[in-house]
Amino acid sequence: MERKHLVKRYEAELQEIRILLLEMGGKVEVMISNAIQALVNRDSSLADRTILSDHEINRLEVLIDEKCLEVLARRQPAASDLRFLTLALKIVTDLERIGDQCASTANRAKELNEEPPLKPYIDLPYLAESARIMLQESLDAFVRGDAELALQVCENDKSVDDLNIQLQRELLTYMMEDPTTINRALKLIYISKYLERIADHATNIAEMVIFMVKGQDIRHGSLP
Repeated sequence: MERKHLVKRYEAELQEIRILLLEMGGKVEVMISNAIQALVNRDSSLADRTILSDHEINRLEVLIDEKCLEVLARRQPAASDLRFLTLALKIVTDLERIGDQCASTANRAKELNEEPPLKPYIDLPYLAESARIMLQESLDAFVRGDAELALQVCENDKSVDDLNIQLQRELLTYMMEDPTTINRALKLIYISKYLERIADHATNIAEMVIFMVKGQDIRHGSLP
């Protein structure tokens, strides 16, 4: 009976970590949407709230780290549970860094909101939404152990990279044709790069899911 109780408690601890990870991922997804909306709608108040919400992401990172390390020390898990916990520790780092990118985007949005718009914001919201969907799908793949969905996320990263390059070229053209646009164009280039990095972090999570499910490390090689 005691062993059965210990097993249930152990399963509950793993489930708590899984729930906290999804909570953190959900909050980060909201940050991505809010950061870009603060720019598109020229809403500096929303930008401020996005920046403040990064503190909650940092708190969750510390909490999840502590819980993972506690389970590792007390339960000495093996096989799939060990892979889950070690990957959770890596995933939480990627989520925290996405939060940082969102806060940086919101900071640049606040600065741009004080100046006349350089151009209609069409591509940047599309880039942000693409990165957000990649994050959502990578977390779904993690929870479901879905290597195929994770692989799809990895493949989608190239389209985000291509759009980032296209945006940067367009903004460089603005800067060459009119030097008065340099300050605003540079800030938009920063935002484009922040969003591209968010997609990279989502790809990192997806790659770890593939390793967790298939035992195949594709981080520094070609996609299967």
